[in-house]
Amino acid sequence: MQTILDSADQPAHDAFVEKKSEFIGDACHIDSLDEALAFVQMIRDRHPKARHVAYAAVCGGSDGRLAERMSDDGEPSGTAGKPILDVLRANEMTDCVIAVTRYFGGILLGSGGLIRAYSTGASIAVKAATKAKIVPCSEYQVTLDYSQLGSFQNLLASVQGDQADAQYTDRIVLAVVVPQEQSQQFESRVVETFNATVTPQKTGTSNRPVKM
Repeated sequence: MQTILDSADQPAHDAFVEKKSEFIGDACHIDSLDEALAFVQMIRDRHPKARHVAYAAVCGGSDGRLAERMSDDGEPSGTAGKPILDVLRANEMTDCVIAVTRYFGGILLGSGGLIRAYSTGASIAVKAATKAKIVPCSEYQVTLDYSQLGSFQNLLASVQGDQADAQYTDRIVLAVVVPQEQSQQFESRVVETFNATVTPQKTGTSNRPVKM
């Protein structure tokens, strides 16, 4: 699966004109469907004179299943929200929302024209977005001396790992996440680099975005 990294404050954005109607696509990352609704409302507030703000959102559920929501926002049923959702599905995306705003230009597009226009509006927003691949990761706790921190951070970056948390006392205790496909290499390299004085303690697993 993929996701979009752009935030609600700075969403991925693009626009085009079809038969005098302007279609504006905005896309961003979300952590829940409630965040998707808040984003759509923000887009509506930015475009108070727009005729329609249709949207679709996909979010991963806690049970591993995807939750979806969409709205035609007054367009004929199936001509706006579903084409946007189809773009999300076709790109295998989750944890993101796309809103397509329409300023009506006075020329009717017909059902087929609307479907194509909303699909295009969603597609150009996805194309403009900073995307990431959702990958399964291993979570570790690592205890270091202060003198070891720089070498460890370089090693962590080399395996596409991220630091999630840190506690600084007489030593440093880090919480880090590493893509599972890199986890064995990470464990062995830590032991080798620090002559077995540092041993990563695995604490769990999670999914996280890795920039593409």
